[in-house]
Amino acid sequence: MSLTLRTISREQHLAYIQSLPSASHCQVPAWADVKSEWRSENLGWFDDRTGQLVGVGLVLYRQLPKVKRYLAYLPEGPVINWYAPNLDEWLQPMLAHLKKQGAFSVKMGPPVVIRRWDAPAIKSGIQNPDVKRLRDVEPTTIEPRAFEVSDKLRRMGWQQGEDGGAGFGDVQPRYVFQVPLANRALEDVLKNFNQLWRRNIKKAEKAGVEVVQGGYQDLAEWQRLYEITAIRDKFRPRPLGYFQQMWQTLNTEDPNRMRLYFARHNGVNLSAATMLVVGGHVWYSYGASDNIGREVRPSNAMQWRMLRDAYALGASVYDLRGISDSLDETDHLFGLIQFKVGTGGEAVEYVGEWDFPLNKLLHKALDIYMSRR
Repeated sequence: MSLTLRTISREQHLAYIQSLPSASHCQVPAWADVKSEWRSENLGWFDDRTGQLVGVGLVLYRQLPKVKRYLAYLPEGPVINWYAPNLDEWLQPMLAHLKKQGAFSVKMGPPVVIRRWDAPAIKSGIQNPDVKRLRDVEPTTIEPRAFEVSDKLRRMGWQQGEDGGAGFGDVQPRYVFQVPLANRALEDVLKNFNQLWRRNIKKAEKAGVEVVQGGYQDLAEWQRLYEITAIRDKFRPRPLGYFQQMWQTLNTEDPNRMRLYFARHNGVNLSAATMLVVGGHVWYSYGASDNIGREVRPSNAMQWRMLRDAYALGASVYDLRGISDSLDETDHLFGLIQFKVGTGGEAVEYVGEWDFPLNKLLHKALDIYMSRR
């Protein structure tokens, strides 16, 4: 297949995404409005024989301080046929185009899964004192074609960060936790939850915890819980304006793209979460909780409701997003995987993010700048 790459309209981009079973929420056109501090461009690959659009990419451009050169970033994209034998014919025109646009370096995150570990495999890893990382555990499934993709990228000159393992050196997580829903009964999904999760869901029900959906007007209440979480977990919270913009832009593109949930007890909101939907893929995106009311298990109740709603939407996967690959109980990130593994889902490793330095000197300067931040 010979291909032509060119800038396309947002409408063309969205129509293509809507024709697919799913794509990353970071590759829908409206994501550019969420990341408004970046300049953006919608790219399209066309099959020369038919003139048909066969791939898309959302590019975000971030300007280097003091120079008119850009880092071009395709988060969890581009959305192309990654297993095509002629992968270079997809990526070379993209590099040439981005260079013309003033990019000194390109970063992308192929949405290609390389390994999966089911809950029993992860649990055995946690119980083994010699195992410190997920990659030390035998995967339940391996995707051989993903290794070919990595090999091709390396041969083309694409590079991966030194971190290459924990996945937190990437901007988007390399390791995520997913509950597969396709061709499963909801009872079967619940049965796969561990005892503690099932007990906590029952406990919340008995205590009268109710889970409700919120709207744009409830984002200030979301922010209150989110900022409590930020203080407790020592991270810098995003401002309320970010979530308001996210809500307006994503739901203008598709009224069902973003949802907000609250778990409340005796009329008091104890935890909250945002959910994103693109085709058959549903993500638990941001979570927040108060320091009070934990004994009534609001977070378990909320996750179970969100998962049921994802199932009702016909989702094939409920994605709990990032985990670290650490199975070391002393690691501060260990709690993430411990909480998520209780859903009986699977840990999923992507091939990670890749960089292509178009200008080696500026790329190196950016590396140094980023490592000092």
